[in-house]
Amino acid sequence: MKTEILPPKAKKIEKRLEIHGDVRIDNYYWMNERENPEVIQYLEEENQYNAEMTAYTKDFQLELFNEMKGRIKEDDESVPYKLNGYWYLTRFETGKDYPIYSRKKESLDASEEILFEVNEMAEGYEYYRLGGLNVSPDNKMVAFATDTVSRRKYTIRIKNLETGEFYPEEIKNTTGGSTWANDNKTLYYTKKDEQTLRSFQIYKHILGTNPEDDQLVFEEEDETFNAYVYKSKSRKYIIIGSSSTLTTEYRILEADYPEGEFRIFQPRVRGLEYSVSHYEGHFYILTNKDKSVNFKLMKTPVDRTEMQNWVDVIPHRKDYLLEDIDIFKDFLVVGERNNGLNKIRIIRWDNNEEYYIPFDNETYTAYTSINPAFNTSILRYTYNSLTTPTSVVDFNMETGEKTVLKEQEVLGDFDKDHYQSDRIWATAEDGTKIPVTMVYRKGMERNGENPLLQYAYGSYGSTIDPYFSSVRLSLLDRGFIYAIAHIRGGEYLGRGWYEDGKLFNKRNTFTDYIDVSKHLINEKYTSAKHLYAMGGSAGGLLMGVVINMAPQLYNGVIAAVPFVDVVTTMLDDSIPLTTGEYDEWGNPNEEGYYEYMKSYSPYDNVVAQDYPNILVTTGLHDSQVQYWEPAKWIAKLRELKTDNNILLFHTNMDAGHGGASGRFEALKEVAEEYAFLLDLEGINE
Repeated sequence: MKTEILPPKAKKIEKRLEIHGDVRIDNYYWMNERENPEVIQYLEEENQYNAEMTAYTKDFQLELFNEMKGRIKEDDESVPYKLNGYWYLTRFETGKDYPIYSRKKESLDASEEILFEVNEMAEGYEYYRLGGLNVSPDNKMVAFATDTVSRRKYTIRIKNLETGEFYPEEIKNTTGGSTWANDNKTLYYTKKDEQTLRSFQIYKHILGTNPEDDQLVFEEEDETFNAYVYKSKSRKYIIIGSSSTLTTEYRILEADYPEGEFRIFQPRVRGLEYSVSHYEGHFYILTNKDKSVNFKLMKTPVDRTEMQNWVDVIPHRKDYLLEDIDIFKDFLVVGERNNGLNKIRIIRWDNNEEYYIPFDNETYTAYTSINPAFNTSILRYTYNSLTTPTSVVDFNMETGEKTVLKEQEVLGDFDKDHYQSDRIWATAEDGTKIPVTMVYRKGMERNGENPLLQYAYGSYGSTIDPYFSSVRLSLLDRGFIYAIAHIRGGEYLGRGWYEDGKLFNKRNTFTDYIDVSKHLINEKYTSAKHLYAMGGSAGGLLMGVVINMAPQLYNGVIAAVPFVDVVTTMLDDSIPLTTGEYDEWGNPNEEGYYEYMKSYSPYDNVVAQDYPNILVTTGLHDSQVQYWEPAKWIAKLRELKTDNNILLFHTNMDAGHGGASGRFEALKEVAEEYAFLLDLEGINE
C-alpha cells in the first residue's frame, strides 16, 4: 500500500474525566458531537485517506465482489412454511437487492399474493430495512415495520391484505415487532426511549385510531431491563417480557381478552432467568432456578404460575446446556448443547420415549427452524457445517425419516470435498482447554507459512457456531485457513463458559484469544507474519485489547464497529445500551469495576508501541456502538503508534451497526476487508 499519502491529523482538545479520585485525559472527546461539522469533516477526511491508500486495490475489490456475488443464486426462494392456512415465501429476483414477500392460500399451486415488493419500497433510500411482518389471526391484515436510517428505530404500519391499501396510522420509534390479539384489531408493540433507544414501553393500538391515543399497558422502569411482547405458539396468550443480562420477568394475558389486565407470571428475582411456553393446561419453563447453571425444564399449571408451583420436567445436567424448546401436540423438542455441539432431542408426550436426531460431523451447526404448526409430526430444522452449505430439513418425528427440502446452492465450481474442517484445542494460560474450529482447502501443510484469519466474539454468552459461508471461499481458495476461537464469554461449552468471561472474569476472553493465536503459531498452522485477527462490536473490543496486549502476534487486524471506549461509554447512561450492560461489563460508578475495565479498555490503553496493520470500519448511524468510539481510537493510535504499518478507517455515512442494507451491498464491505487481508499477503488476484 502507498505510504507517501499523509493521514488525517485530528485536533486535540483536552477533556478531564474524573471519578473515584482518578483523572483520565481524553483529547478526542469532542468527536462525540454528532452534528459538529468538524466531526463530519474528520470522518470524511479519514474516508478520503482510506480511498486514496487503497485506490490500487479497487479493481481487486471489484473482482472479489463479483466473485462472491457470482456464487449466490440471484433468483432464489426460501423454503415455504405454512401458518394459519397460508404458505409464506420469501424470494429474490435477479438483479434486485431486496426480497419479495408473498403467500399462497392452502396450496403451493395456488396463485401468489404479493405482500411486499421491497425493491419498490426501498427506491430513493440509501438504507432500507423492512421487518416485523405479523399477519392478523383472520389473515386480512399485516403489520410491518421499516427503518430508513439504520438506527433500529422502526416505524410500524398496517396493510389491508384484501384491498392492498395501507392504513393511515404510523407508529414511530418502535422495535419493529408487534403482536395481534385474537380480535384482529388490537395490536401490541414496544416503544423505545428516544435517546437511549432502550425498549421499555408496551403499548396497545386499536386499528383505525390515532397512535397518539394508544394505551400504555406496561412500562419497564428499571434502566437495566428491556421490554418486549409476543404471542405464545398456542396463540392463547399475549406475553410481555422484561429482561436484563441476569434476570427475567413475564406478564401474561389471554389473547382472546385484550381488554383484560396482564398478570405477573413470576415476579423478578435477581439472578433468576426463565422463559415460558404454553401447552394445554401448563406452562413449560426453561430456567436456571435452583442454581441450574446450564438450565433445566420445569412446568406449572396455567392458573398457578409462581415458582413455588414449578416442578421438574428435565432436570439440570452439568454437561448439557438447555438452549430452547419447541412444543408440538405429540412431541417436545429440546435444543441442547454438549461439548460445544448442538443436539436436537425429541420426546414423546404420551410415553416419554426419547431420542436424539443423529449428526455425524464434529464441527456442525444444527437448530430448529420455523415451526409454527402445532398439530404435526414434522419438525423443520437447519443444518450446516464449515464445509457443508446450509440445508433445510423436514424430519418426521414418528418415523425418523429426513427430507432435505433445500440445500443452499453455491454457483460456480464449488465442491465441498475440496475442503476440510477440524476441531482442535488450545491450552489457556490458566490450563483451560479452548476449542477452535477451522476450515481450509485440503492439502494444507502445517509449515508455518499459511495465512490464517482468526475470528472470535466472546461476549454476552453469544456462541459463534461453525457455519458455512460461500463468501469465505474467496479466502480459502487463496490459501487462507479460517479459524473460529470459541473463547470464554460465549456459551460454546455451556453457561459456565460465559460466566468465566464476564465482569471480573472478562480478561479471560482476551487471554484466551491470545493463547489460541500462540497455539496456532506453535503448531505451525501459521506464523505471526501470516496471522490475522478479526472481530466486530464486542468482538471489536476484543481486537482492541489484543493489539494492546500482544501486537507482535498479528500481521493485520480488522475491527468492525468496535466497542473500544469502554470506560467512558459505560459511565454515560444517556448512550444506547449502557445501563442494560452493567451485568455484562460491570458498573464503573463502582470503583472496583471502574479500575478493572480501565485496565483493559482499548482506548485507555493505547501506548507508544508498534501495532499491526489495522482496518477499522463503522457506521455513522450505529445505535449499538457509537461512531465516535472507533473515531477517537483511530486518532489516538495515529498519535501514539511507533510503526509505519497501515492504519485505515472507513465510516459508512449511510448505515449503522449492521452495515449496508441491500442484499449485495454488504458484499462490497466484505470485499474491502478481504482485499485488505490478501494485499498484506501479496495476493492481488
